[in-house]
Amino acid sequence: MTQNPAPAERQVRLEPSGRTFTVNPGETILEAAIRQGVGLPYGCRNGACGACKGVLKSGTLSYGDHQDHAITQAEIDAGKALTCCTKPQSDVVLEIRELAGLKDLVIRTLPARVEKIEMPAEDVAILYLKLPASERLQFLAGQYIDILMKGGVRRSYSMANAPHDDTHLQLHVRRTPGGTFSRYVFEEMKERAIIRFEGPLGGFYLREDSDKPMILVAGGTGFAPVKAVIEHAFHKGIDRQMVLYWGVRTLRDLYLPELPVKWQQEHDNFTFIPVLSEPGPEDDWVGRKGFVHQAVLDDFASLAGYQVYACGAPAMTDIAKKTFVEERGLPEDEFYCDAFTYAPPTPHPK
Repeated sequence: MTQNPAPAERQVRLEPSGRTFTVNPGETILEAAIRQGVGLPYGCRNGACGACKGVLKSGTLSYGDHQDHAITQAEIDAGKALTCCTKPQSDVVLEIRELAGLKDLVIRTLPARVEKIEMPAEDVAILYLKLPASERLQFLAGQYIDILMKGGVRRSYSMANAPHDDTHLQLHVRRTPGGTFSRYVFEEMKERAIIRFEGPLGGFYLREDSDKPMILVAGGTGFAPVKAVIEHAFHKGIDRQMVLYWGVRTLRDLYLPELPVKWQQEHDNFTFIPVLSEPGPEDDWVGRKGFVHQAVLDDFASLAGYQVYACGAPAMTDIAKKTFVEERGLPEDEFYCDAFTYAPPTPHPK
């Protein structure tokens, strides 16, 4: 009887860096890259955000489950691929930029104690997580962690603290209908509870090697990683101009309004522009109204010389990228995104 040969590991070569690494049978390209410390861009890791998109130059891939807005069939036909859900069927050459900032980070699984819970709004909780006394998590401002729950369930939350301020990890949790972790936070969690997490994860972080001015666009609790990026920039003495647009529905959804106002008062290179999409009569709002991406379009005739950091729901980040690139000339590789995605079977809310 003839036995089928065992599946072979495959080699991936990256262009333009020339870096090579191996992919074990059953692994996605991204899983293999993370395992070997290769810094590829990524966000959700489940085919929902499109941040890990590259171009297949040679070889064949097996395409796994993904959401249509993350990569279209037309893009796949043109040779594009998501590293988080593709598995090589041969040795492959992939054109994708390698992120030097991720290469020295070690992804770890650690316990943490809930030191404090704050409720700045009725549907937002801020968790302060304390690691064991002998542990510190090395991470980049803007990255996220996966909360590990029973039954293999994961929930991803961006760290709202900058790396220099690592006494506690700070998470901003919005109450979401049917949200497994958010329901636990709002209905059951007590201070001193122990949770387990994996991290740091994600390719959303401040590119410190650029001197371009920055536009930061946050939707709702997308403020969390943007907060980390801004505080890191201040800590490092980065003097690039920064404009923060924080889009929410009503005034009460600006759950930490005093913080960006304080930043603006203390830093000449920082501007804060809150944008309400549905202000109520009780808000007596005289500021900017409408969709947050439109506020950016209204203020900038050209984005050709800028970097944009956007974080929030895919509906916001998708339209922001499309319009900023197509209508305002933003270089596509200067749009950095952390989309709060929800993708079964491993939902990924933030």
